[in-house]
Amino acid sequence: MNKIFCVTGLTGSGKSVVGEYLKTKNFLYLRFGQLTIDELEKRGLEVNEVNERMVREELREKHGMAAYATLNLAKFDELIKMGNVIGDGLYSWEEYKIMKEHFGEKLVVVAVYASPKLRYLRLKTRKERPLTEDEARSRDYSELEILNKGGTIAMADHTIVNSQDQNYLLKQIDDILTTELG
Repeated sequence: MNKIFCVTGLTGSGKSVVGEYLKTKNFLYLRFGQLTIDELEKRGLEVNEVNERMVREELREKHGMAAYATLNLAKFDELIKMGNVIGDGLYSWEEYKIMKEHFGEKLVVVAVYASPKLRYLRLKTRKERPLTEDEARSRDYSELEILNKGGTIAMADHTIVNSQDQNYLLKQIDDILTTELG
């Protein structure tokens, strides 16, 4: 049985690293938030924290808090027919419920955790979409207070603590794959 591994966690926790690693394990890849980037490009707007937040909030206002799951559901349906899938960036509690209801036991939620101090340090120096500490903290608050991300993290099937080197992170992923896929 093919499965969908949805990765959740606060910004800078290492969700994308997990996604990239699973792609090397032949997982098909879908980033929930690609909808935001696509909409920004469609509108001719710069990709930055302010514009991304505006579009995320507009999409959720128009389609509900489960927008990113709802709008990506057909893509996930097609991908899971072809193999295991990584869903990078499951956010809201409402998205979790839609995915869980639709995919049941085929859904595996993996939360990636790192302390705020460590995440903010990583975010300052990342190549794509770097954030200042103030921007990162603001995004944390928004994701927890407005996007209902806490429930998704709390209900994860597995939690990875990304506080050491990359080998430590990858070992935790491999352990999860062994547990879930045999």
